[in-house]
Amino acid sequence: MPELPEVEALALDLRSRLDGRAITKVHVAQFSALKTFDPPLSAVEGTLVDDVTRHGKFLDLEASGVHLVLHLARAGWVRWRDEVPTIPPKPSTKSTLAVRVVLDDQSGLDITEAGTRKSLAMYLVRDPQDVPGIASLGPDPLTDDFTVDVLGAILQREGRKQVKGVLRHQGTIAGIGNAYSDEILHAARMSPYKPASSIEGDDLQTLYDALRTTVGDAVERSRGLAAADLKKEKKSNLAVHGQTGKPCPVCGDLVREVSFADSSLQYCPTCQTGGKPLADRRMSRLLK
Repeated sequence: MPELPEVEALALDLRSRLDGRAITKVHVAQFSALKTFDPPLSAVEGTLVDDVTRHGKFLDLEASGVHLVLHLARAGWVRWRDEVPTIPPKPSTKSTLAVRVVLDDQSGLDITEAGTRKSLAMYLVRDPQDVPGIASLGPDPLTDDFTVDVLGAILQREGRKQVKGVLRHQGTIAGIGNAYSDEILHAARMSPYKPASSIEGDDLQTLYDALRTTVGDAVERSRGLAAADLKKEKKSNLAVHGQTGKPCPVCGDLVREVSFADSSLQYCPTCQTGGKPLADRRMSRLLK
């Protein structure tokens, strides 16, 4: 799933590609992707792209007063095409193509989504705050006003909730998902099950530093990369996420996994849980 660093890099890449370009047509190949009806898609056709920005994991193409906002969900991506086909795509539930944006020089963007679960979303709005997911976002963790005290207040407000879930909840902190929450907690040498409100003092500072460094470094590594290179860059720099069964790069212990109904987390027992493996509830149920 694209998270803050990848979406930030996508925005930077597309900002340079779309500068001064006009949107001539938006084709919707997956009708479920379009979440708004007012203004109609025709309102963006013929407009000049003014800017491309990010709100949490949302990508925002601003064009002559309207905003084409994308949420790429778990399996979505943006692919640049130097030349798009002249024949419009046919609506299909089997194709990975969800939306095609055609520009005035016949280049464009293909917004794709792999898999059968179609969660990718596109909104055309006059104000980004008209998108419910943006309106409810928590603070961005890389802004200057996201201080250690702000993080501490969030953790205390969340009480006994597990810190892993707090970090990845978009209404609490914007932009961090499953992968980077695993990476942050590994860098902080902290259990994903640790209660949020118990993180105080030195532990709070450690978590804050790990959060800012992990996400900030990922943004810097991704800066300037083309969209086609971002997934590879992300995977090549993950310490524990997606690394089940491989040695931890810090201590050499094997990275372990806890599976849930629709996701999983990865961690290092030696670095994060005092050598104790966390219970995998899904496997426990299967063994009964």
